[in-house]
Amino acid sequence: MARVTVEDCVDKVQNRFELVMLASHRAREVSAGAAITLDRDNDKNPVVALREIAEETQTADELRERLIEANQSQIEVDEPEEDRMALLMGSEPDTPQEDDMSEEKLLRALMEAQGQG
Repeated sequence: MARVTVEDCVDKVQNRFELVMLASHRAREVSAGAAITLDRDNDKNPVVALREIAEETQTADELRERLIEANQSQIEVDEPEEDRMALLMGSEPDTPQEDDMSEEKLLRALMEAQGQG
């Protein structure tokens, strides 16, 4: 039965290696308690995963994203960069400031920020 299922999946995921990776990840999800999207019919988890891929109740793109997320050790978060000059001047980064700081005050603030003050 699994051989026929693999042949049915090849048109959904052309690369057989990727198919194995996606189906094994889905089988692990099912083993961990994820809901099955079709009738089990007394099949084991790998066969259920292949059948879900073949019938497109689990799309390859969704499985690929979940596989990538499961294997990531660090998640990148886009954070706005701080405006260091505004921080040195003691103001909020996006508020306009008057340019009344002399070169001496600016140099002193830079030295203090580097721990040399």
